[in-house]
Amino acid sequence: MQYFLEHLATCVSAMSGVLAARGKRVDLFGVVVLALVTALGGGTLRDTILDLRPVFWVDDSSYVVTAILCALTTFFLAHYVTRLHPMADSALQLADAASLALFTLVGTEKSIAAGVPPVVGIAMGVITGTAGGMIRDSLIGEIPMVFRRQIYLYATASFVGATVYVVLEGVVERQLLRFLAIGTVFGLRLAAIWWKIYLPVFEPKENVHQG
Repeated sequence: MQYFLEHLATCVSAMSGVLAARGKRVDLFGVVVLALVTALGGGTLRDTILDLRPVFWVDDSSYVVTAILCALTTFFLAHYVTRLHPMADSALQLADAASLALFTLVGTEKSIAAGVPPVVGIAMGVITGTAGGMIRDSLIGEIPMVFRRQIYLYATASFVGATVYVVLEGVVERQLLRFLAIGTVFGLRLAAIWWKIYLPVFEPKENVHQG
């Protein structure tokens, strides 16, 4: 089950990488690079921090194949789907929310299995879920989603989902726990987008001139 979820997360993340490149005048090679960075970046950072060698996609190159195939498929279908469905502009947010949810679960689960403390497991879940998208956004010249208010509870949703997994591990059956963690991240993310929920923004008060 975990192997399937990892490949599903890789595929969805690669799709979000392709969709993020729309309108940026990136060629096919650049699109594939963005897809690979999005799909593999978070897990690579997690494995490097935890000193898990070899890194997951080096140990099993099928993740690279999955990312490339999903990227190519999305690239060639994107224009057609945009014409076919007027709501296709929401595809990036949906793909990114799904990627966030899946990779948060995968990152948290793999980290806890490696024997790290619960707090570190939560941190690794958030890093796995968000780092790939941060690198992608930086490469295309955008402020990473995790730092944008209008993205609505991006890293927060990941943090809550990872916390749910850690708190309920050993209490709830493993398969149910996975779905609870994924559902928490995905549901919270979509709810935040729908109702425009975001954390308070740091805005220094303007200087008050007296006289």
